[in-house]
Amino acid sequence: MRTISVTALRRIAITAQGYAPRARSGTRREVEEAIRRLSCVQLDSITAVERSHRIALGSRVGAYPRETVSRLLARGRIFEYWAHEACLIPVEEWPLFRAPMRAHHPWRGDVIGQHPGLAEEVRAVVRERGPIASRDFDGKGGGGMWDWKPAKVMLEALWNSGELVIAGRVSGFQRLYDVAERVIPRDVLDAREPDEPTRLRELAVRAVRARGALTEAGIVEHWRLRGGAARIRPAVDDLVAAGILERLHVADDGADVVMPAGIDLEPSRPSAASLLSPFDNLLWDRPFARRVFGFDHLIEVYKPAPERQFGYYVLPLLWRDRIVGRADLKTDRREDTLVVKGFHVEPRVRRSAALDDALERALDRLRRVIGLERVMR
Repeated sequence: MRTISVTALRRIAITAQGYAPRARSGTRREVEEAIRRLSCVQLDSITAVERSHRIALGSRVGAYPRETVSRLLARGRIFEYWAHEACLIPVEEWPLFRAPMRAHHPWRGDVIGQHPGLAEEVRAVVRERGPIASRDFDGKGGGGMWDWKPAKVMLEALWNSGELVIAGRVSGFQRLYDVAERVIPRDVLDAREPDEPTRLRELAVRAVRARGALTEAGIVEHWRLRGGAARIRPAVDDLVAAGILERLHVADDGADVVMPAGIDLEPSRPSAASLLSPFDNLLWDRPFARRVFGFDHLIEVYKPAPERQFGYYVLPLLWRDRIVGRADLKTDRREDTLVVKGFHVEPRVRRSAALDDALERALDRLRRVIGLERVMR
């Protein structure tokens, strides 16, 4: 077993993410390829700065047209489903998610079985009028974020089952639902579903290639698999024996990591300065972030204001091969401005003119991704 230094491990993990080293503009093809490279990109509803997937993709491809993801969904190039959380996923991975699609809705149980009449009514409307938003159905819930009207609950259940897909987004980020057969390519729908051992091997390979290096627990976290590391270990063993993946000892004597086989253990230092979404792929495995970056990742949007240490919506600043600070940001759309409410330098990081310049460049890049005119410090 080869041994890798923590520095090399950190650089490999960053390089795998494909952060753009400078400001640029991205195309629809580049956005699609970025999603494919990352294996999945998390969605989130918070808009204090910008939606998470736009920050994450913008840090890789640069500023890109706002309608890009919706068009990729409508053309069946990507799809939305549960992965790490609700994520954008390359469409060719659809067969890997058929097994989860047979499970009941994760929060609401067997909605389709409990309300077959409503299920058929919703199916009929979508077949006739889709793509269609939930707001186009009659009825309403009792109030509250998750107290949805019955049609919305059923739409979500049918999406969870794979009968419906998200065929785009409209104003306010509302989902458009359509039947899978009208959106997902026929060859993908007809592709053979892998058995469970094959499925786990495929998921393990995709996670490791997307992240550069992961522990077995990190592979499980990437896909939020049940069963812990014990479930994925036989798949990893098979991939290591086949020479596809490689286990490496880490110089800190912590848990071994899994990487693509034969990878160069003396990588060059990355050069990007990027503000990362709090839900960026690099940060999904928090124990790994503490171990390799010395970074304790906090998401404080759900805390009362007096309990927050760094702010409501805080973006870590990645510079070269370190996370060097946390920027508390807010978008003022009326003033067309990205507002910097605060910047906190990480412990053991020295504030310098070079760091300030890296922050300015990262702020300007983020401003361009959001489509704002200025940054206000």
